[in-house]
Amino acid sequence: MTDPAPKRQLHVGHAMAVCVGMVIGSGIFMATPSVAANVDGIGMLALAWLIGGATSIIGALCFAELASAYPDQGGDYQFLRRAFGERMGYLFAWSRFAVIHTGSTAALAFTFGDYIAEVAGFGVHGSAIAGATALLLLVALNLAGVAFSLGTQLGLMSVVVGGMLAIGAAGAWQAATGAPPALPGDAVAASMDAAPAFGLAMIFVLFAYGGWSDAATLSAEMKDARRGIVRALVGGMALVTVLYLIVNAGFVRVLGLDGLAASKAPAADVMQVAFGPIAEVAIVAVVAITAITTMNALLIAGARTTYAACRDLPALRRAGTWDAERGVPRLAVAAQCVVALGLIAFGAIERGGFKTMIDYVTPVYWFFLVLSGIAVIVLRRREPDRPRPFKVPLYPWLPLLFFASSGYLLWSSVAYVRTGAMAGVAVLAAGAVLVAVLMRRGRSA
Repeated sequence: MTDPAPKRQLHVGHAMAVCVGMVIGSGIFMATPSVAANVDGIGMLALAWLIGGATSIIGALCFAELASAYPDQGGDYQFLRRAFGERMGYLFAWSRFAVIHTGSTAALAFTFGDYIAEVAGFGVHGSAIAGATALLLLVALNLAGVAFSLGTQLGLMSVVVGGMLAIGAAGAWQAATGAPPALPGDAVAASMDAAPAFGLAMIFVLFAYGGWSDAATLSAEMKDARRGIVRALVGGMALVTVLYLIVNAGFVRVLGLDGLAASKAPAADVMQVAFGPIAEVAIVAVVAITAITTMNALLIAGARTTYAACRDLPALRRAGTWDAERGVPRLAVAAQCVVALGLIAFGAIERGGFKTMIDYVTPVYWFFLVLSGIAVIVLRRREPDRPRPFKVPLYPWLPLLFFASSGYLLWSSVAYVRTGAMAGVAVLAAGAVLVAVLMRRGRSA
């Protein structure tokens, strides 16, 4: 009996919400001080965020071609499998399951817990406990059915966007009242580099823009099979770029460039300066909701890649089942939750929390984006007759530009992250061995 396939039931707005939710995690609130510390002025700050947005939109165009030509719940998994063979596809699915999505989920769980701790005063492991509790609640929502989980995503995103617009409004209010930027005495924190480095600033910028590719996992469920995923990816990234520019304008107008570079919690500092303590508490809540939103998007997208790989791998086919009644891969969601909880425990034991998880994820994430950029060219040549409802413009230059930018981030992540990077690479290597064993067992069966 054939396993029921996902239905085409999603609107562009649903997929855009996932795309925006994957990107606007805690990155914009945590990366901006590091970007400000490594640029020469406000103009260069704006340029850095514009370049990041343009690079991400180029990547979204590449993924739009791949997703429209090869619609599948696996997203990148399906592209890489066709371009580089099933072994690479399975290795990518493993990386999402054991490193990229689960590590990112754990990082965001710590972000949620850390911000809640600002007002609740948790103990030593309170942040990890709060984050794990939030994860379990989100898993319950996703297991309740796709309409409920995606509806939750849309609702959460409206709160997040409102908070970002409030930061922009704070800057406008300060400008209207003529208040000068709040510049602290020690203008740049000691932890920042003494000399500006635009290349280093771009590492933080592109980290903040990361995650948009995961919306491709919804391509097989779009009502508009022809151009729905294209509109979701490109529209989502254009919206993110505008919001990031608004937020940075608010940060700089209220805190000043040096004040932004010195701030450890710029969103909270801006709202406290502009509107007082109540607004500070409110924006802390928004940042916590931002983390929740991205965790929800990771569960939606990540479980679909795991489902797709298990569906195709004979040794794991029992795990590759789709709950047609609720519209979710139940076993994949549950397995992703278990791994993420284990990583939360690891982060708590190491006491690194968010930073430990980012170190763990980054090199593996950019390695597969490098391969995805090349996959556009490989598949054009290998399958020239394949219907492509959307083709990336300026081919092959835009795919090559995306490949180059991803390669730069891969190099940077290994150069700057070091110890955490090695842990993620080790897990990827273990996955390569596991994939080889499972494939051999499947052939024997």
